[in-house]
Amino acid sequence: MGAMAGAEYEFYQFSASPDNIRSEKPESIPSITPGMFGYSLTRPVLFQEYYYGVYDTCKAFRVPLEGWHTESGPGVYEAALAFTDVAEMADRASLFKLTVKALGAKNGITPCFMAKPKQGLPGNSGHLHISIVDKESGKNLFAREEKDPNSPYPDVAYLSDLGRNFLAGVLEGLPYIMPLFAPTINSYKRLVENFWAPVTVSWGLEHRAASIRLITPPTASAKATRLEVRVPGADCNPHFALAAILACGYRGIEKKLQLTIPPLGKTQPTGGERLAKSLQAATAKFMEEGSLAREVLGDAFVEHFGGTREHECRQWEEAVTDWETRRYMETV
Repeated sequence: MGAMAGAEYEFYQFSASPDNIRSEKPESIPSITPGMFGYSLTRPVLFQEYYYGVYDTCKAFRVPLEGWHTESGPGVYEAALAFTDVAEMADRASLFKLTVKALGAKNGITPCFMAKPKQGLPGNSGHLHISIVDKESGKNLFAREEKDPNSPYPDVAYLSDLGRNFLAGVLEGLPYIMPLFAPTINSYKRLVENFWAPVTVSWGLEHRAASIRLITPPTASAKATRLEVRVPGADCNPHFALAAILACGYRGIEKKLQLTIPPLGKTQPTGGERLAKSLQAATAKFMEEGSLAREVLGDAFVEHFGGTREHECRQWEEAVTDWETRRYMETV
């Protein structure tokens, strides 16, 4: 078996150099375009040379872009990277971010892949798509040739048994691998209710509020059957995030795990267990004794990466923020 993956990145773009970003108040830095213009036909024309430069450079890097459009938010864009082998996809995702940052700097633009750059506005997601294929034939092993009349849920009627095991494995592992999807203090400001970001252990067919969006017939072709893991932000490391998804999914295949939670209803915004609300809580779950993360990723990696996240939390605990000075300087 082999794994195929795709990635989508949302990112804000500011009309500022790195010097301006560090010296000015964040809320005063202008976006390259104003307003909430998702899927605009006119906004991209304003910076056409920059966008063409990104396309051409990505092509030279063998990082083909499947799509590029404005998203909801001032200066926000989304890029979809053409799917490929999972290891190649992780490399492409890293090269894409490097390209955008490098060409942005040359054009007086600072792209921002923080999970939540602006209070009160949607954050930056880094959705990851994944499927398992037969390496010899290329056949999608998540696809079921015919609808299963005995499916445990209608949502998985076209998902193979192997796909169901993989999905169950990712769902079971999700609470334990959160630091790999949301690695910074800021990450958890994106993962809040009512902002198009998933906050629970949840899944559903074409459900964009779920942590895992299942894409199968009848809403997609069989060969496009896949999982879209919607928890990761644009700030995650794609190598770590994709490795964690694969490890948990493969564990589900090995153990033949079955789905234990129902899919989200079409009008249901949240589902099962609430995911960690902070990096501190996520890291504690990741590193706890007997953690599923330790089982699939190994103690050495969990101790090292978890230690870096504990250090990040200590840095945050010692920081004095502008919110604190505005709120308390004169009043306490």
